[in-house]
Amino acid sequence: MMITEKKNIGSKLALYPMPVTVVGAEVNGKVNWLLVAHVGIIGHDRILVSMNDKHYTNQGIIESKKLSVNLVDQKMLSKADYVGSVSGASVDKSGVFDFHWGKNGSPVIDASQLVMECNVVDIYKSDGFDNFICSIANTYAAPEVLDDNGRLDYTQLKPVLFEFPTYSYIATGEIIGKCLQLDKEPSMCVKEPMTADGIVRLSKIEVYPQYLDEYMKYATEVGEISLRTEPGVLTMYAVGEKENPCKITILDTYASHEAYEKHIASEHFQKYKQGTLHMVKSLVLSDQTPLNPANQIKNFIQ
Repeated sequence: MMITEKKNIGSKLALYPMPVTVVGAEVNGKVNWLLVAHVGIIGHDRILVSMNDKHYTNQGIIESKKLSVNLVDQKMLSKADYVGSVSGASVDKSGVFDFHWGKNGSPVIDASQLVMECNVVDIYKSDGFDNFICSIANTYAAPEVLDDNGRLDYTQLKPVLFEFPTYSYIATGEIIGKCLQLDKEPSMCVKEPMTADGIVRLSKIEVYPQYLDEYMKYATEVGEISLRTEPGVLTMYAVGEKENPCKITILDTYASHEAYEKHIASEHFQKYKQGTLHMVKSLVLSDQTPLNPANQIKNFIQ
């Protein structure tokens, strides 16, 4: 039996982070917006919107039995934060967002890339909270957050999360695995943070024309295996010149020098290296200094 040393921190609610939303409702003849992060799922056809019972917005929802849940991305976060910091009882927040009325009669924020119009089917009272159990009447999604099959793509939507212990917002967007298929088709592993001795490199390769197709098979394989299995390999983004496809440039980033050493010693890299030696006409490795270290490129593999 494995014994782990965990500290009992009391009866803390620890299911954070939660998605940040703006709830929209009509209150006393005006639209009002409220930042809400306590939103959950009940089954496959109900959601729970939990709001402090002192909020001005609640009275409008109780009266109309309608609300909208507008997911928040980074572009609209500052306005969402504002509507959570002032009360509709004293401040008219109706003009904070451009909006239109949805088919179910709820205000829908134009800037939100994903909005659910909801009907309140039950209200559960708990200590200090109104908990609205809602059915979903309509869901509106911007075309850019849908994939080719019309399904929601959260790597494009990138909803903001909120965590209570430090009152912080957290970014999303990276897929690290396919649910229930990790043993069949592993996706990218969780990546290490870039350290002070991390490496950013441009690898400039020219391949003999007769070997180009074969070389690409090797390069594709080593790139996918490295990104899926090596936490220290952050980026392997390869491009070929349109005018001369035999000239290939690869942006490689490694979390640390140690991660790079592990990579070049790996079985999959050695297979690539030894298998393509005779295919490569020239190779130039050019280490780079990021002009803005805060900007980081992340690969994504479907």
